[in-house]
Amino acid sequence: MRSTRRLTGGLGVVAATALVLAACSGTPDGGPEGSASGEEVPEGVTEVTFWQQSFTDEENEWYESVVDSYNESQDEVHVTLTAVPGDAWEQRMTAAQAAGNAPDIRTMNYGGVRNAALTSQITPLSDLISAEAWDDLQENVRGSVTVDGEEYAYPMLVEPSAILWYRTDLFEAAGIDGPPTTWDELVADAELLTNDEVFGMRLAQNAPDMSWSTWGYQWNVAGHLPISDDWSEGMATEDYAPLLQAFQDLFASGALPPADGVGYPDASTFGDGQYAMMANGSWAASQLLNDYPDLVPNVAVAPMPSFDGQSGQTTATLGGWTWAVDGNTEVAEEAASFIEWALGGDTENVVPFFEATQFSKVSPRVSVAEAISALPDVDSVNPWNAVIQEEIVPFAQPEPGYPWNVSLAMGEAIEAAMQGTPVSEALATANDKINTEIANSQLAGTGS
Repeated sequence: MRSTRRLTGGLGVVAATALVLAACSGTPDGGPEGSASGEEVPEGVTEVTFWQQSFTDEENEWYESVVDSYNESQDEVHVTLTAVPGDAWEQRMTAAQAAGNAPDIRTMNYGGVRNAALTSQITPLSDLISAEAWDDLQENVRGSVTVDGEEYAYPMLVEPSAILWYRTDLFEAAGIDGPPTTWDELVADAELLTNDEVFGMRLAQNAPDMSWSTWGYQWNVAGHLPISDDWSEGMATEDYAPLLQAFQDLFASGALPPADGVGYPDASTFGDGQYAMMANGSWAASQLLNDYPDLVPNVAVAPMPSFDGQSGQTTATLGGWTWAVDGNTEVAEEAASFIEWALGGDTENVVPFFEATQFSKVSPRVSVAEAISALPDVDSVNPWNAVIQEEIVPFAQPEPGYPWNVSLAMGEAIEAAMQGTPVSEALATANDKINTEIANSQLAGTGS
């Protein structure tokens, strides 16, 4: 690993196993439920408070390093960092907002940006961060933080939700030349690869996991998501029938076994050799690299198949994390300046984060992605980086911002179809649930 000229702090490639997409964060007070830098703010210096979701040790170390480096780089603003466990975040943030002492900056996942913007919980940043920094973002990611023409957060990373991970040695033994490009091929290959020792395919198999891991497939098969653009009408139509049928056929074939008891984001059963193919996100790279190094030479990745077999289509959505500025802050300019310095400025400030996480996450900035691609050892650290960066991320869609119950309705429909419910019946039930959610939550007319 090349040394970095800034933010060293022992970062480099380190073992990190990220198994789940973390939930959001809340009001830290130090101790086991939240840790904050203990530095006192110098007199006459503007303090900017920053709460981050507590992630892996390596990620937390980078946050500390970038804050320290910023504080050392100038003497007008002091950023005070607090790390908060994910399971405490919502409660603590709600309490802080009610008390009027919410942090000036906070980490936020993409799915929360739209609602936070529309309810004035966060500050528009379009005019507080330079055009150069905004223009450096990939357009499909920039759209995730844009509400009614204004950018409300600055993206830090993206993680494609669905990538096809497959065993090249088992493909060769079965006489399969390469990864499937259609779902019909996926089902056929999975059947061919299934034997007494291995199942052909691993996919999400419970409704909650199916609810979000299939967003990209839903977009691909139907060309839209299961609610109208203005959120006034359910759209869980027969357009989705091929997707539900594929899950049903795969399960009925025996190539997709009953649920293995491990959540979708966890790649351990694939690493243990139970499957020849697996759908999982980019985060699986870290787990495979660290926990299953002997398997790595026999694992390749490809985009999940499209329904018409054409490449360059949406088969994944992009989740991940952004930094947002509180809607009631009195130091919006100072907060935005720090965000631009850390995430939107010199690539040397942010590249160490991706090094530390073994490139299992993807930068939404073009210049950072180019800097990472130019590293001499990136492919030896993460042999799947180039395919993910070049063949999956550019074609992925942002995660939808509609309420969870809409997603859950589709997840339940896919699970029901997989278990044998007629596809048309499962879709009709889903559409009824979506329309009920629209009415109960008064969604009509509030969509993008």
